[in-house]
Amino acid sequence: MSAHDIDYKILGDDMQCVEIELDPQEAVIAEAGSLMMKDTDIKMQTIFGDGSGQDTGVFGKIFSAGKRLLTGESLFLTAYTHEGQGKKHATFAAPYPGKIIPFDLTEYQGKIICQKDAFLCAAKGVAVGIEFQKKLGAGFFGGEGFIMQKLEGDGFAFIHAGGTIVEKTLNPGEKLQVDTGCLVALTKDVDYDIEFVGGIRNTFFGGEGVFFASLKGPGKVWVQSLPFSRLADRIIASAPRMGGSRKGEGSILGGLGDLLDGDNRF
Repeated sequence: MSAHDIDYKILGDDMQCVEIELDPQEAVIAEAGSLMMKDTDIKMQTIFGDGSGQDTGVFGKIFSAGKRLLTGESLFLTAYTHEGQGKKHATFAAPYPGKIIPFDLTEYQGKIICQKDAFLCAAKGVAVGIEFQKKLGAGFFGGEGFIMQKLEGDGFAFIHAGGTIVEKTLNPGEKLQVDTGCLVALTKDVDYDIEFVGGIRNTFFGGEGVFFASLKGPGKVWVQSLPFSRLADRIIASAPRMGGSRKGEGSILGGLGDLLDGDNRF
């Protein structure tokens, strides 16, 4: 194995964190800002590159780090290395309500493709790169654009997604239609494309978007029940307007509706 052989434990229910157990000289890589706590013998180091630890030279590391900018991530990853004795722990927290999904990449032919902001942490030696969508439909209308993340290697990697996570196994030729924002991850053999919902009423009044993500087996896909974009839209819609008045959900009643539903601030 080229990746470090780490142990882990996922803690919590709706706001989860993952506790990584490290032996001496083992290391884990993580996105900046994801650390929750660590033992003092675990040392932090900001690194360039894709986290794989391969010696690709200065320009190779700059190129790998630059590709991460295309996914909206930071140029840097952080490596946490156990430099003491015995077993030590580092814990990484999810950024919003949802679930952490562990992947042993050896079980998925060494590669998982996921949405751009899903990666949380991984054993050192796992490469965090980008995956280009080759189909125009998936690139323009897939919700994730032409670029998704890919996790490659032979160790453990952890991603995070919102709400409840549903894992589906697709047989050869079997198709599944998913809301474009709900797609979290897929194995490399799954054929990913976009389908038009169809129908004038469905398009303009269906409220489910204009396109579906069309996934064709064989392979596995992971679907989230609460995309962060959907959660953010609800929060924005419920936020106070400028001037202090709240956007009423039943705007026909206006202030009377706020009074009836308990919002009687004056």
